[in-house]
Amino acid sequence: MNPVHLHLMLNHIPLVGVGFVILLFVLAIFLRSNQLINISLIFTILVALWAIPAHQTGESAEEYVKNLPGYSDQLVQDHDIAADISFIVIEIVGVLALISLGARRFYKKIAQTLTILTLVGLILGGVLLARAANLGGKIHHPELRQDNSAVNSPSYNSENRHD
Repeated sequence: MNPVHLHLMLNHIPLVGVGFVILLFVLAIFLRSNQLINISLIFTILVALWAIPAHQTGESAEEYVKNLPGYSDQLVQDHDIAADISFIVIEIVGVLALISLGARRFYKKIAQTLTILTLVGLILGGVLLARAANLGGKIHHPELRQDNSAVNSPSYNSENRHD
């Protein structure tokens, strides 16, 4: 297993996890279930924790792809910036979820506001994660780029295709 493979395996979990937790949160609010809200907050914390190794493996993945055909420093930098921003937001949301969980137990008056803020932050984080993932996919998949002229070139089709 190379660093890129490890990075790809790890980063899909927070991305899918955020979507799952958003749906769980919406269901919990719709059903007015305190138990499901607490579970949603716990899963939010777990997603934030899982994002740490996903983010940390990015640098070694970048070093690995630098020598591959079709490498674009600009694409990697765009992904890196988007990943850093989404990581910061997801980590803040994880801390907010932890505070919300405690507030739900001890400070009921502010707990609802904190829980709603956690959900809003989770939605924002999910959008940012999806953007970072989309930019990351373009690094080694020219067919995802707007200018996909590389896909139609003979050298891409015969030499650079590794799927």
